[in-house]
Amino acid sequence: MLFVVCFFLLGDQPLYHPELDGLQQIQQAVTQANAQGKHVLIQVGGEWCSWCKAMDHLLQTDETLKAELAKDFVLVHLNYSKENKNPQAMAQLGYPQRFGFPVWVILDGKGNRLHTQESGALETPGEKGHDPEKVLAVLKGWSPQALDPAQYSE
Repeated sequence: MLFVVCFFLLGDQPLYHPELDGLQQIQQAVTQANAQGKHVLIQVGGEWCSWCKAMDHLLQTDETLKAELAKDFVLVHLNYSKENKNPQAMAQLGYPQRFGFPVWVILDGKGNRLHTQESGALETPGEKGHDPEKVLAVLKGWSPQALDPAQYSE
């Protein structure tokens, strides 16, 4: 049921674009994040991936997650499909496809990889979907504020 609702709400608007250069997408996002004092959240997946669409649906419809994402991250949907596996981008990101899809890679505003998050750990046990509290914990835990040394000085 979740997947049917997700596809209906997203309609014909693709999230992932095989024609785009992944390295260029990353560089543009890093430049934007640096200028805005944010981090980059790269969601690697494809139009073929129902779990990728379900994750995006959650991020766009849960108001708390949507606000946290907008406040602290520049979001990139990085395509991985038979049409374009973005091999150079995958190499630069440490081959995140090994964790399945969707997979998140978080970069700082300089382009340094901070974290790779496989999405299976964000699922709700016994249900078909991602747990908003677990997703929020990752977003908060890897936000610019969480990694600000001033937060931890006495």
